[in-house]
Amino acid sequence: MRLDTDADTGVAVVTLDRPERLNAIDLDTVEELRDIWRSLRYDDSVRAVVLAGSGRRAFCTGIDRDVDVPQPGSPYMQDDPLLGVGPKANDLWKPVVAAVEGMACGGAFYLLGECEFVVAGADASFFDPHTSYGMVSAYESLLMAQRMPYGEVARMALMGVRERMGAERAYGVGLVSEVTAPDGALEAALACARTVAGFPAEAVQGTVRALWAAREGALERGFAMAPQLIALGNLAPERQAELFRARRTGGFRTR
Repeated sequence: MRLDTDADTGVAVVTLDRPERLNAIDLDTVEELRDIWRSLRYDDSVRAVVLAGSGRRAFCTGIDRDVDVPQPGSPYMQDDPLLGVGPKANDLWKPVVAAVEGMACGGAFYLLGECEFVVAGADASFFDPHTSYGMVSAYESLLMAQRMPYGEVARMALMGVRERMGAERAYGVGLVSEVTAPDGALEAALACARTVAGFPAEAVQGTVRALWAAREGALERGFAMAPQLIALGNLAPERQAELFRARRTGGFRTR
């Protein structure tokens, strides 16, 4: 992780910095993200945040496949490290703008789902690989259902790795608020964040909290069901790994 702050503009940039792993999140990254969001709660010089990924290939590809997360043997209890990686999960109510270049998929939606809005480069693409590898898309789909029409979320979740949503389509369905030239997402997101940071912080943070309140009731109900759905629907880890190893490169369409 990288954290860069600009005292003059009041904007911080949080960067997922594992480009060699397509900015996938391992357990160290989970802890770093939590620490960063919590630290920003106490830094009054920061009034808006931009979240980005390092490199052009990916914003984030979710949980690192090499991470081992032991699970309790009960459908009512589940350890999901990504539930704690977003700003809202860490009680940060400063506005966060996401800047997406390249791929954003799977567990990346834990982060995008807790940002105020998303700016994407023209080469960005979005997809959810869970079903392709024998996993239930629960938390990711619930978060995306707060941003896109039901049919678009269902199509993304059910088509798995065989279809990706391009930046223009993501803009058309409301997932993305602005499409820039390739490599332009960060600067455009920074321009938005600088504008917002120039407004009174109390009013901005109150607005962010009010907007989230409109969503959290539905998320709370869905999240309560998610562990059981995942326990019932997920294939055994060995079978998931087998499907992942057998994956083909390419073989997808972008719409």
